[in-house]
Amino acid sequence: MTGTNSDVDPRCTRHERRVWEIVSRSPLESLWNLQGVPIRVVAVRTWKAVKADRLFGHSAELGFYFLFALFPTLFCASSVLGLAAQSAHQFYDRLLDYLALVIPTSALGAVLKTFNETAVASSSGKATLGLIAAIWSASVGISAIQDTLNIVYKIDDSRSYFVARLYAIGLTIVLTITVSLGLASLLGGDFVAALARVKLHDRFLVIALSATARVIGWAAAAALLDFSFALIYFWAPDPKKRRWHWLTPGGALGLLGWLLASLSLRVYLHFFNTYSVAYGSLGAVIILLTWFYITGLMLLLGAVINSEIEAGAAEMRLMVSAKPDRGLETGMIDL
Repeated sequence: MTGTNSDVDPRCTRHERRVWEIVSRSPLESLWNLQGVPIRVVAVRTWKAVKADRLFGHSAELGFYFLFALFPTLFCASSVLGLAAQSAHQFYDRLLDYLALVIPTSALGAVLKTFNETAVASSSGKATLGLIAAIWSASVGISAIQDTLNIVYKIDDSRSYFVARLYAIGLTIVLTITVSLGLASLLGGDFVAALARVKLHDRFLVIALSATARVIGWAAAAALLDFSFALIYFWAPDPKKRRWHWLTPGGALGLLGWLLASLSLRVYLHFFNTYSVAYGSLGAVIILLTWFYITGLMLLLGAVINSEIEAGAAEMRLMVSAKPDRGLETGMIDL
């Protein structure tokens, strides 16, 4: 930071700086405890923050970076897996099939086609170059998330470019592993269910074991997906003090919104698939970019909800200490 001893964006007003300094230096132990802040106030603050922070524009930026990082990442994965075992890329191809639950079929088809094409021509040189390109490209997307979450939390980032990029690279690697484990948990549940049908002859036992395996697989995938959101919210911004939260209101609503929006997009494209008419051969890319936009929007929306809960609670503390006998809610909404 330059020109100020505060870790808060210097463009904020004096009152805003006091509020966001509390958020940065004294985060809440639990975001589920609203500290007396009405839900309506959080909703109003969130909507104002969405407009003020240009969340839709930043989501479009993230969508582009996610798309930009996807194919180098697939190139790297296919090269490394192809070197490890001749059929390893086929295993990862099966993992990617589970993305069909949220990614529209035509867009996923383009992804799998690219994956299989790059898996055919793997070499040690390509794996090395692909690894560097994938990590760097994906970390550019994480860097964009860092910048946007700093805007959301009104933080003047104190990290140097190289330190912030190291954070982004580390977060990229951990998220890649986490997403792969989430897909693997779904595959593991289906594998145990299929194995039960082959090895067991008791129909009731087969049904019970299959259902249990799939429930465990889905629960593990959901937990890992929530862990991904929690990890981003914890490491991406640069507050003075960090506090880990496994599940937050913003994370829960962001995940739910992402699932509903993804399924809605699939349903819409199933009945009204006009992208190929409007965009021709680029239709699959446009669909994929739209899905990435939705992903970025829900990720950022969850962060905004969390930040406004923190800010509302911080403002409540300021108002109680300064004007304990006056009404709180009106003043908070009018900010």
